[in-house]
Amino acid sequence: MRFGTLVLPAIVSATLSACGQSDTTTPVEANEAAANEAAPGNDAAVAPSGTQAFVDKVAAGDRFEIETSRLVAGSAASQEVMEYARQLIAAHTQSTARLKAAAAEDPSGIVIDDQLSTAQQAALEDMQSKKGYIFDTAYLSAQVYGHDQMLTELKNYAASGDNAALKSFAQAQIAAVTEHLDKAKALQGKIGPAAR
Repeated sequence: MRFGTLVLPAIVSATLSACGQSDTTTPVEANEAAANEAAPGNDAAVAPSGTQAFVDKVAAGDRFEIETSRLVAGSAASQEVMEYARQLIAAHTQSTARLKAAAAEDPSGIVIDDQLSTAQQAALEDMQSKKGYIFDTAYLSAQVYGHDQMLTELKNYAASGDNAALKSFAQAQIAAVTEHLDKAKALQGKIGPAAR
């Protein structure tokens, strides 16, 4: 499964995401499983592994965060969500530049693939049809989910990756991704139905 593989329903339960309950299957997880099972030729597909897979996941994740954040200016209701999106665009643009620099040091010639997965593209298109607090809820749910997944990827690669420059990159990104995740969770609590 690629990082950030998301298919978001109209509103993902903010409570489950914010609480981080893992013993309950969320709509995002259910949609991921269905997308993976339904993919034609899924058994025959060879996914990149190790360093290449890590690089691709980070690149696609950065692109997804940037593209969804660009939707915020014309769709969000909350000024705080708008400011958060501006911060994410800047941070993930910097992350992509750092990733490219670290990957360039690899002698095997890593090629960065930032192509969104089918599920990421579907989630992006779904958000394009939303406005106001419904958009804010979907957007923040995507940020919580995506940053949580990215944090896991970064920690795993920092601990056991096989490329020194990319391990250093992963370690350096952990604090920023943790901050983004915490901010998204805090914003979910502010814009939920009870907060309005």
